[in-house]
Amino acid sequence: MDRFDSVGAHSQAGAQASMVPGLRAHWHERLDQIPAEQWDELVSPVDGGTPFLRMALLRAMVDSGSACPDTGWQVQFLTLQDATGRIQAACPLFLKSHSYGEYVFDWSWADAHDRALARHGERYYPKLLGAVPFSPIPGPRLLVHPALSDAAQDEARGLLLQAMVDRCVSEGWSSAHVLFLPEAEAERARQAGWLIRNGVQFHWQNQEPAPYDSFEDFLASLQRDKRKKIQQERRKVREAGVSFEVLTGPQVTGADWAFFAQCYAQTYHERGQRPYLTPTFWQMAAHALPDNWVLFIASQAGERVASALLAYDPEHRVAYGRYWGAMKDISCLHFEACYYQPLAWCIEHGVRRFEGGAQGEHKLTRGLLPVPTRSAHWLRHEGLRQAVADFLMRETLGVDQYAAELDARSPFKPGDQDT
Repeated sequence: MDRFDSVGAHSQAGAQASMVPGLRAHWHERLDQIPAEQWDELVSPVDGGTPFLRMALLRAMVDSGSACPDTGWQVQFLTLQDATGRIQAACPLFLKSHSYGEYVFDWSWADAHDRALARHGERYYPKLLGAVPFSPIPGPRLLVHPALSDAAQDEARGLLLQAMVDRCVSEGWSSAHVLFLPEAEAERARQAGWLIRNGVQFHWQNQEPAPYDSFEDFLASLQRDKRKKIQQERRKVREAGVSFEVLTGPQVTGADWAFFAQCYAQTYHERGQRPYLTPTFWQMAAHALPDNWVLFIASQAGERVASALLAYDPEHRVAYGRYWGAMKDISCLHFEACYYQPLAWCIEHGVRRFEGGAQGEHKLTRGLLPVPTRSAHWLRHEGLRQAVADFLMRETLGVDQYAAELDARSPFKPGDQDT
């Protein structure tokens, strides 16, 4: 990224201070300061809100020692409350001392900032982050109460953004970042002077209005070479003697969760990394939201060898594939556990969308199509802001070209899926 020299402030403080009379900003360093039922009123109606934005799961992340000050995540949740103390808008925010666990990489921004501003005693960290820890799940971040009018919701989102800017200015924090937000929220942030960064994920979409009848029906919609590749990969797993059991909700026992936690940790250990989520987190998540999990367990010769976990939002019929691990190296087992078994379950249960997690161009050949993602960034120092703006302009051109190339490589037969 380009060097910069200016240390001037970029701020729009006070620009929207009176847009929604009666709402006051409150900052929370503990989640038990926030009434869970009021928070969930903002989350429950939205696509992408369950389970990742529910207070029970957020508290599990914090209280389990996964996202806490010791790991570089300090709660700084923001709520906008009316005169009665009722929450009308909110944003899940953390003060971060690093950029791990975010899936939108800004390490080069931090390096450029510190090289140019170290002589002024300025540091990139801490920074303010709006995100679900360790989860690249697109969805609303500028949460608003559904009872508000459309105009009031838009104004409340503006107040949330301005409150973040004001807090960064008053505390001397370098920046604020809101990750994986929907297009309308990104546009609202752009109008408020934030920079927008584009990316790509891969999601599977069920056919509408006539969904797939079976996994074989889905395979029939693919081009011949893609279909044969999947069939070959599945055959290798069967020939290795691997079978699967699928457990949902209360069917998942404590022993099942313990095995999954072991598999999840193994994935990180193989990379020489520390797992983001602790064993305690899985216990707390299982207790807090028992009906939102689907666990796939693979066995070979009577021995459990791998597992993969889906989070499921039954109201919006969306499944999220996020976590997996294997205790044995078996050819093609990753594809079977993380894609084919979940897709078969999604088709059987009428799921309309399956999100396969961050990155991974290999997902395209398996029927997951590219979709755009967005993040919003506010930077206090004008020099850094301009350098990042120039970088993002060039990066966006590359992302657009990449997305166009992916669209041209659709795995589906012409007419079977819109790309």
